[in-house]
Amino acid sequence: MGRIVRLTAAVTPEDGGLYCARCVQVEVACEGHTVDEALDRLRGALEHYFERRPVPHPSSHPPIVVPIEVRLPD
Repeated sequence: MGRIVRLTAAVTPEDGGLYCARCVQVEVACEGHTVDEALDRLRGALEHYFERRPVPHPSSHPPIVVPIEVRLPD
């Protein structure tokens, strides 16, 4: 059995009733019909991703995930 690495995922609802789960530490994302399905798919994709790539060093401080507003031109 392998080691456990704690990462952070952000889940957002998408058009068409899907949810998109994105990993904050690496550029990996997956969709699902439910939050749990999106997270399960993301978990599997991350396990596959790290088969060939180095795992990021765990930070002593977790990422801060917050909404942000951006002003766009009219």
